[in-house]
Amino acid sequence: MALVGQSGSGKSTIANLVTRFYDINEGEIKIDDTNIKDLTKKSLRDLIGLVTQDSILFNDSVKNNISLGKENASDEEIEAAAKIANAHDFIMELPRGYDTNIGDSGNKLSGGQKQRLSIARAVLKNPPVMIMDEATSALDTESERLVQDALEKMMRNRTSIVIAHRLSTIQNADTIVVLQKGKIVELGSHKELLKTSGVYKNLVDMQTLGVI
Repeated sequence: MALVGQSGSGKSTIANLVTRFYDINEGEIKIDDTNIKDLTKKSLRDLIGLVTQDSILFNDSVKNNISLGKENASDEEIEAAAKIANAHDFIMELPRGYDTNIGDSGNKLSGGQKQRLSIARAVLKNPPVMIMDEATSALDTESERLVQDALEKMMRNRTSIVIAHRLSTIQNADTIVVLQKGKIVELGSHKELLKTSGVYKNLVDMQTLGVI
């Protein structure tokens, strides 16, 4: 599922509610018919992988940053996750490979490299639910292509919620939810929504023309 809409429409709010960074005042959110309020926050978050626009990395080795997704992960598991995330090749070019320290907040890496490490961590965790909040919006075109390919590999066989500003990255989503001022105004596939000539088509047209 993809969430789209202009800034302030409520996309990130939904992600924050699903992860219980804050709770809803009324209604309910369910995963497999279970109200998320009936789960502890830890058990809920154990089910969820999160990749955001700003990579959360630590002043430690590549290996240790990736393995935060799974305690006691083997070197083989870490390398396999890195390959899915399109990160293995650039890691092997680092001075000490997987043992290379990446600096404070990963400042020794490029934006695209940091994102791919974050994706590798999520792949290693292998959660049933993935949330991706503007995961490619800060990247250049080449980095975005590599990261997008990694995201598509990671989303296979799991429930994924993708928040996207660049609409070209979510055209294959099963369901696209269009938000406007905190409300759902359209719902459907990319092809279905283009036919309606509504809010979604207008957003696509504006991006095609480079207006937004």
